[in-house]
Amino acid sequence: QPQLVESGGGLVQTGGSLRLSCTASGFAFDYYAIGWFRQAPGKGREDIACISDRDGTIHYGDSVKGRFTISRDNAKNSVYLQMNALKPEDTADYYCATIYACQGSTWYQSHYRGQGTQVTVSS
Repeated sequence: QPQLVESGGGLVQTGGSLRLSCTASGFAFDYYAIGWFRQAPGKGREDIACISDRDGTIHYGDSVKGRFTISRDNAKNSVYLQMNALKPEDTADYYCATIYACQGSTWYQSHYRGQGTQVTVSS
């Protein structure tokens, strides 16, 4: 059964770091671009970062540029989100999803998405 599973969330203090993982199974992961998204209570979805399937194209949302880094390891069917200099406003549920293309500033989810992992940044 195709699935994406996130891990690595938790509670961290302002200025701290976390590394999220998104691991795929049951489908040809290396043919898909992947996006990281987040949603905080009472707020809309925010597109955080994306990475293409093969050519290494990467984009970031404005609010995380310079602080977050996305990477992928197709041999491990995984995409990672290194989050540094975390702020309380980064508190949200983070999830990964396959997307049609990593381009522009809005990324359209395609076939699969994970259940999410909670990130809480205390002040």
